[in-house]
Amino acid sequence: MRRAKPAVRRGSGSDDDAVIRTRRLTKRYGSLTAVDNLDLVVHRGEIFGLLGQNGAGKTTTILMLLGLTEPTSGEARVMGLDPEREPRLVKRQVGYLPDAVGFYGGMTGRQNLRYTANLNGLRKVAAETAMTDVLEQVGLTDRADDRFETYSRGMRQRLGIADALVKSPDLLILDEPTTAIDPIGVVEILDLLRRLVHERGLAIMLSSHLLTQVQSVCDRIGIFAAGRLVGQGTVDELAASFGDGTATIEVGLELPTPADVGRAGTVLRALGGVTAVTEPARTGDPWQVVVRPAAAEGRVRQEILVAAVEHSLRLTTLRPVVPSLDDIYRTAVLRTAA
Repeated sequence: MRRAKPAVRRGSGSDDDAVIRTRRLTKRYGSLTAVDNLDLVVHRGEIFGLLGQNGAGKTTTILMLLGLTEPTSGEARVMGLDPEREPRLVKRQVGYLPDAVGFYGGMTGRQNLRYTANLNGLRKVAAETAMTDVLEQVGLTDRADDRFETYSRGMRQRLGIADALVKSPDLLILDEPTTAIDPIGVVEILDLLRRLVHERGLAIMLSSHLLTQVQSVCDRIGIFAAGRLVGQGTVDELAASFGDGTATIEVGLELPTPADVGRAGTVLRALGGVTAVTEPARTGDPWQVVVRPAAAEGRVRQEILVAAVEHSLRLTTLRPVVPSLDDIYRTAVLRTAA
């Protein structure tokens, strides 16, 4: 069993923990610029989501990071290595799952992994140990000796992740890993990625056009549009960059009488920084309190707590509304096109 790496702070952002770093990385195909002056940093111990529509430049970026295509200009460093000059060394330290997983259908899952282990130069004993380890981690131990052609789409993707892990990489790059998988399979894959980061200390770059999945699993996100990285950061940071400058708070209150409802609305609207208060249409649903500027959201939440006590309002829930990555993405792309 492979020993777990020391715990690392996810996405710490220091200069010495970057597993991927690009500067003005560019790829042109004739008159088409597939990737345009890309400046990107991915840190050890984080899941970084590369988000964009098909054709936005995500796969081209991955191919340059793996040394599978040469950049037109700019530079990239992967695990401190230049993938253009040292592609073999990069591939030894990076596990890669392409959008179309390729295995031999007549071979079992274990046989396919053994073939990959041999290609990567693992000795027999080390290879068998590594295979046992990764098959357990991806939840395929019971199906390891079944032929690949009998696997479901979700099982094939999990075997693909095992295949990328068998050489014990420090970085895992996944290109659209949940496409065409059923909802239960998607949850299993995303949970697996979280465990891998926790147990192995991996960094993961996840390329996808599926916004909800990216938001649910990624520590930071880079938004790709027309070959350009138009924004990167946490969802909160992206919301600050592409939002309207407001934040929303959900406030749950038990209000037995119409007079209580009216009093609650008056109290909430009187708080400093509150620009709008929406009363719920149904009893039991939360109130929506809009705050400007967004940075005042934490202070307003504290004031709501105090006001609830002072005005005898029975508070049941109080939480900030997580910004929608869908709205952020749409705004970012529209600004780029303008």
